[in-house]
Amino acid sequence: MRGALGRLLENIVRPPTPAPQARHGDQDAVVDCAVYAGGARRSGPRQIPYGEAARLAGRRGSFVWLGLHEPSRSTMTAVAEVFGLHELHVEQAVSGGHRPGVEVLGDVTRLVLRTARYVEHDELTATSEVVETGDVTILVGPSFAITVRQGPVGPLALVRRELESRPEVLRQGPWSVAYAVGSRMVDSYLDVAGHVEHDLDRIEEETFATVRSSEFSHIYQLKREMVEFKRAVLPLGEPMTRLLELRDVPPALHPYLVDVRSRLARAADRVGGFDELLNSILQARLAQISVDQNHDMRKIAAWAAIAAVPTVIAGIFGMNFAVMPGLDSRYGFWGAILAMVLIGGGVHRSLKKYGWL
Repeated sequence: MRGALGRLLENIVRPPTPAPQARHGDQDAVVDCAVYAGGARRSGPRQIPYGEAARLAGRRGSFVWLGLHEPSRSTMTAVAEVFGLHELHVEQAVSGGHRPGVEVLGDVTRLVLRTARYVEHDELTATSEVVETGDVTILVGPSFAITVRQGPVGPLALVRRELESRPEVLRQGPWSVAYAVGSRMVDSYLDVAGHVEHDLDRIEEETFATVRSSEFSHIYQLKREMVEFKRAVLPLGEPMTRLLELRDVPPALHPYLVDVRSRLARAADRVGGFDELLNSILQARLAQISVDQNHDMRKIAAWAAIAAVPTVIAGIFGMNFAVMPGLDSRYGFWGAILAMVLIGGGVHRSLKKYGWL
């Protein structure tokens, strides 16, 4: 009795600490999870657990769209158990940083896209970050679409809202998610290309301006940034073509994917043009520096020639000879100065006439 009373008083003074609950993966990585059927979101605006969503998607004509952002390995493993993914899908989705491409493993198709975002800056410098990139992996199965995004670039909440407003596209099943994400990525490429084009215009104006800076390392910086941008855009052409050849892709989505491919080709052409323009600007800037250096050397040589005139005259009259013309004349000094001025002035006039000064 006394022992039970003592334990009761101890719990009142110091309440027992609840036992920690085991977490099933990193739940913060789940951005949204919903079930779609008949071109509409059937689970309502709320997010539902992906395990429950997978059970609901077993019905005919419905599918799950699970959105993940930088999931941990434990989270991705739990997702793989629910949706029957291969262990390679787990490894590839967690690691990130893959080249754009499309792979088919069993009944799951893996599509990798690179995300891109233009970084606003007032002035382009040697350390400016112009394009920030990441990647998104899309796993498309018979009744699910799982998007795994790595990096802060390219959030897909807007893509989900836009797709939910297009029931005729959403009705095509999980492949509609792949189309919507791919379309949004290509639009972001075109948007980045527009901003980069503005930067190139400013660099071109600075290069051919009357007064320009001798610093041109920012051109190399933009060229390095364009290499990263090219890695996101150019390799995606082949995967987009392969998507049109897959039998699992609904024929109703083919016109939309063709449109995405055409816009991607336009973005790739612009990126290729940027590279050529940057090379041209860089070559022009190097040629300008070479011309400026030659002009400076001509000026130095011209002033050296003018300075040689009084040096020669003073050197001649500075020789230690006992008999020299003009040494005993009262006008010898002023005559030497006059000769220096006249000859030096004549040399200066001639060099200026021929553009050396």
